[in-house]
Amino acid sequence: MIEFSGRGTKYRLGPAHQVEPAHQVGPVFQSRVAYAAAPVTADPQAENIPGAPAALDWDTTLRFRHHLWSYGFGVAEAMDTAQRGAGLDYPATRELIRRSAVEARSVGGAIVAGVGTDQLPPGPATVDEITKAYLEQLADVRDAGATPVLMCSRHLAAAARHADDYKHVYGELLSQTDKPVLLHWLGEAFDPALAGYWGSPGTVEEIIAEHRDRIAGIKISLLDADYEIAMRRRLPPGVAMYTGDDFNYPALILGDEHGHSEALLGVLAVIAPPAARAFRALDAGDVATYNTIMAPTLPLARHLFATPTYHYKTGIVFLNWLAGHQDHFTMVNGAQSGRSPRHLLELMRLADQAGLLPDADMATRRANAWLTTIGLNR
Repeated sequence: MIEFSGRGTKYRLGPAHQVEPAHQVGPVFQSRVAYAAAPVTADPQAENIPGAPAALDWDTTLRFRHHLWSYGFGVAEAMDTAQRGAGLDYPATRELIRRSAVEARSVGGAIVAGVGTDQLPPGPATVDEITKAYLEQLADVRDAGATPVLMCSRHLAAAARHADDYKHVYGELLSQTDKPVLLHWLGEAFDPALAGYWGSPGTVEEIIAEHRDRIAGIKISLLDADYEIAMRRRLPPGVAMYTGDDFNYPALILGDEHGHSEALLGVLAVIAPPAARAFRALDAGDVATYNTIMAPTLPLARHLFATPTYHYKTGIVFLNWLAGHQDHFTMVNGAQSGRSPRHLLELMRLADQAGLLPDADMATRRANAWLTTIGLNR
């Protein structure tokens, strides 16, 4: 047992946890589809300050994608977890998608990637300009060889005057797809600029019904389990629901007698080793083991995504640093300041209790160094 301390704060990390080596993990899961939305690693020697172009540590960023593939997960690339719209500019995004898709092919890993309009400058844009921007990114993702995920657009949320604007834009996009894509509905808890997206909730269901042969599924991140279940039951055959609910994912993935949600979650980037065991238990029909493994991850996830939810990326990178997936706690856009020391200390405690810190000595050294820099270690 190793202790770190600060002003009024003491906690002992448990002994080193036996994290299952990736090479012992089997192939992609059979009963569920599971994508982990991956963060990016900033180059700590670059000018990754607020407002500056993103500079990534490519080796570490791509190595983490291999970590996720090795446990059987697909990678959801260039989503909000990768600081899309929060510091990851589009030139860096395009390069990230291209490089990740190459790595995916090298190991036979599954990859989907976000399509948005963030190459447009902030401020007003016309519906035609928004459509053109979406189509440009759609072509980039298709050329890279990843499955497109049509993300919500801040520009469209601001420009749309009624549901028909959404139907027009998405209709144009879906008419240009040669293979089924995923839709993505990010709620305002994750991005306040997306409040009121679609004009009305029924609009997206109308879009799905009209273009069902071009839509493989929809990922919703509304943190509303009841709404997700109700919508899941209304989806047409062949269109899957992907949960983005980081508060209620174990039950939504498990499902009920009417069906289940697949997974496309940021929290899977943190809990990959135990979650892989849980998914394999579900493949074997062992619901009790699935629930036992998932249960301790839920308090962690609910704290990680606590209000203001859009700063959850800070917690993911902090835990990746403590777990040894990167060697610093620096983020694109200076986002390491997005959570308070109190929040991050509680996150570390929950990660320890969930068995997610494989090297207690290293985690303690890094925590102590960080506590010293913020003035909590004397």
